[in-house]
Amino acid sequence: QVQLVESGGGLVQPGGSLRLACVASGFTFSNHAMRWYRQAPGKGREFVARLSGGGEEIDYGDSLEGRFIISRDNAKNTVYLQMNRLIPEDTAVYYCKADGYAWWGQGTQVTVSS
Repeated sequence: QVQLVESGGGLVQPGGSLRLACVASGFTFSNHAMRWYRQAPGKGREFVARLSGGGEEIDYGDSLEGRFIISRDNAKNTVYLQMNRLIPEDTAVYYCKADGYAWWGQGTQVTVSS
């Protein structure tokens, strides 16, 4: 059974940083690209970033490249999202997802506020 467990969210001031982590289990992690999405209150789920299984291919959502960095550690079955220079518009629940599977984790809340 696929499981995805996100962590690392919290309350941060504008301009601050957070690093999210998603630990995966139930499938061969290194064989699958991993994605981060986010969902702000009252809005649909938005694509944030994608990283291929071997780390060769990276894609970011509009206007996020340069502030957000996706990475992975296949030995730990973990994908990370480093978020820098956070702004209030980054406030959302952040989710990870594996390509090829329909499962979602429970998400981790990120709130950017002074």
